[in-house]
Amino acid sequence: MAKVSTFTVVPKLPKRLAKLRDVAFNMAWCWDPEAVELFYRIDLDLWAEVTQNPVALLGRVSQARLEELAEDVAFTAHLDRVSERLEDYIAAKPWQENNPDSPKNLEIAYFSAEFGIHESVSIYSGGLGVLAGDHLKSASDLGLPLVAVGMLYGEGYHRQAINADGWQQERYPRNDFYNMPLELVLGKDGKPLTVDVDLPGRKAHLRVWKLLVGRVKLFLLDSDFDANDQDDREITSRLYGGDRDMRIRQEIVLGMGGVKALHAMGIFPSIYHMNEGHSAFMVLQRISDLIVEEKLNWDDALESVKSASVFTTHTPVPAGNDMFLPEMIERYFSDYCKKIKLDMRALLALGKQNPEDEREPFCMTVLAIKISSATNGVSKLHGAVARGMWSRTFRGVPEDEVPITSITNGIHVRTVVSRELGNLYERYLGPNWVADVLKQEVWDAIDKVPDDELWRTHAVRRERLVAFARAKLHAAMKRRGASGAELHSAQEVLDPEALTIGFARRFATYKRASLFLRNPERFLRIMRNTERPIQLILAGKAHPQDNEGKELIRSIIHFLREHDLRNQIVFLEDYDMNVARYMVQGVDCWLNTPRRPMEASGTSGMKASANGALNISISDGWWCEAEDLGPNGWTIGAGEEYDNPEEQDYFDSESLYDILEHEVTPLFYERGRDGLPRPWIHRMKAAIRTCTPVFNTHRMVQEYADRFYIPATVRRNNLRADNRARSNALAQWKKHVRDVWGKVSFIDTASDSTEGLEFGSRLTVRADLFVGDLSEKDVTVELYVGPVDAHGRIPRGVPVPMEFSEDAGEGVKRFTGAIDCERTGRMGYMVRVVPNHPDLAHKHETALITWA
Repeated sequence: MAKVSTFTVVPKLPKRLAKLRDVAFNMAWCWDPEAVELFYRIDLDLWAEVTQNPVALLGRVSQARLEELAEDVAFTAHLDRVSERLEDYIAAKPWQENNPDSPKNLEIAYFSAEFGIHESVSIYSGGLGVLAGDHLKSASDLGLPLVAVGMLYGEGYHRQAINADGWQQERYPRNDFYNMPLELVLGKDGKPLTVDVDLPGRKAHLRVWKLLVGRVKLFLLDSDFDANDQDDREITSRLYGGDRDMRIRQEIVLGMGGVKALHAMGIFPSIYHMNEGHSAFMVLQRISDLIVEEKLNWDDALESVKSASVFTTHTPVPAGNDMFLPEMIERYFSDYCKKIKLDMRALLALGKQNPEDEREPFCMTVLAIKISSATNGVSKLHGAVARGMWSRTFRGVPEDEVPITSITNGIHVRTVVSRELGNLYERYLGPNWVADVLKQEVWDAIDKVPDDELWRTHAVRRERLVAFARAKLHAAMKRRGASGAELHSAQEVLDPEALTIGFARRFATYKRASLFLRNPERFLRIMRNTERPIQLILAGKAHPQDNEGKELIRSIIHFLREHDLRNQIVFLEDYDMNVARYMVQGVDCWLNTPRRPMEASGTSGMKASANGALNISISDGWWCEAEDLGPNGWTIGAGEEYDNPEEQDYFDSESLYDILEHEVTPLFYERGRDGLPRPWIHRMKAAIRTCTPVFNTHRMVQEYADRFYIPATVRRNNLRADNRARSNALAQWKKHVRDVWGKVSFIDTASDSTEGLEFGSRLTVRADLFVGDLSEKDVTVELYVGPVDAHGRIPRGVPVPMEFSEDAGEGVKRFTGAIDCERTGRMGYMVRVVPNHPDLAHKHETALITWA
């Protein structure tokens, strides 16, 4: 075919409407209700048709309509308000005002494989991406100096369609970058900026696009242009698509290409935050840069990179952590190792829990953990699960001391709270409820809201959810060629006044979407109670390669047809942020049924609670922390974990039925003379009051800043001072310790009499330790004290420091310590030693430990 010459056409806005472009090209509009109203005021039908994409809207609205709006005094006044508010928002410096002691050079680079900002920018699949998007929104609101890096997928994640048999089918419509709020980043020569990453026998070339998210810049990498061959153009085609070879190329592009792109734009962050392990190859690029450009050796470069890296793991399911066979790493990184004169075995060891195991796959999560100064899970329970999953990385360290902490996820409240409820909050909680989302006293004021107003506001959202579900179901049935009678029936499903329960998430089997069908007879009896009707709205996608998840969807749809429940239970296809928004704003209860402890956090229940919905959830993820805060929902089971999945499913399903039958429905339908379910409304207020000020991304991002970003930046600054003198000294110290640690051993341990110790007394312990070439300052010696179990082990101990007391000669140092007898019963102690240096990020950073 003849070559096509391209050109770009942009909307011709009347001068009076010029500011519309600025508003449309900053995603801050999507959490500003007045900005949303501004766009659908232009053309409501077209706004829905273009998936609420303001750039596409401006490109398709008629010139006559634009000229008409330019003369509309009310519209232009509306535009001025929105535009001025955006300008003031961008100009403000809240971070510096509220965090005056923050390091002046603080700047975070936040890397994620997906970002869910809004459904009109389709580069996300689910919870991980939406969480990343909310992270950016709160960073913007707080003014935190942060840039973000991701991928610009030509087809994004799949769109879901359900065929007549109930089987999920996928389609991949192309993203039209030129009708999205994106701009190509230009180089100094005025041409699109490009960077390269090395692949076997070739280079892949990457363009960089910019998306504004309030005050935050999100840079997105794109390989789909003529400089690449067709195979490499596909790298940024689909999110989580392709085979392992495609996955490693995507992760090289994200991690290594992302670092190169930032540096090419003159951005050198103080801290790099890896949101899940997909971007972990970034550490290799940064190490290489230091070796090649600053002539550091491997150990010094690794130490420098580690001091400026933090990592968040999201996946408690082993299969969800990317792993590559050693030979694949060798294929893709042999030239890398030659370039920096590194033995391949040293590189492979970074991605293995057991570096001596030649066949252990290279794991991106392990790489990220090893080259980060701080690692966290996304809820308290997930932190504990992650410590167990990755404990072999720190052999000999008790599981509860594995250096993985937790920062519980949150939500961007202004994005998810309905416009109607937001107006209610403003009226009774005050106009600053968005800015003061962390203040408990703001949310305590929810009790000032009259019960009837809160109930009417929620009833409106339930009605809109039902109307939305009917329209979406009608469109899906029409696409499948349904008859006129079937299409008419779609307009009558669901009852706007019935108790409405929502369930929406990825259809992975461990999330147990069909748990409510475990005992069909009992479930049908509950559903067919005409005096207390219940209805369910379900949504969610299965991964294209997950046939078990697809079968789960199919089995549910067949069950609904077989038992004629289609008026009470509706499955909404093609779950996205728009569907989620209607659901969390309109349901009365949010159902969450994962197999504990496999839900890392979950955020959809947080979104529902911010809108006054009550959670019905397994005690897993975030709900473990929320369930005891007040009467804000119901917990399925008692947090038990069973070895037999069938047994666990049975007991959890029976608990769910009991909750629905004996607690939820009676409370919902208990009405006073005024028709209000006041006990239910009081629970709604409790959910809003207890969950919203805690489970939000303002708290989460501030916590990342206080616990990770700022301390890591301070530590990095100290280590980099004087031409990295302390960093290089720490690297050399670590190398020396690793070389001699095998000789460190306990010669003897002894204590006072251990029998019949009285409560309140003290037990003195002595330990003689051979340290060889090390000094007493190079080690920390501790007692590990706790109750002894039936097997003679200490399952969960407490460290008690021992002090250096004397030099016994010939490399032997004596340490003494004392145990306070503050608990009765059979107790035990062990003695251990770990390396010690004032510049270590944490005491188990070296992953070296010796027990007596």
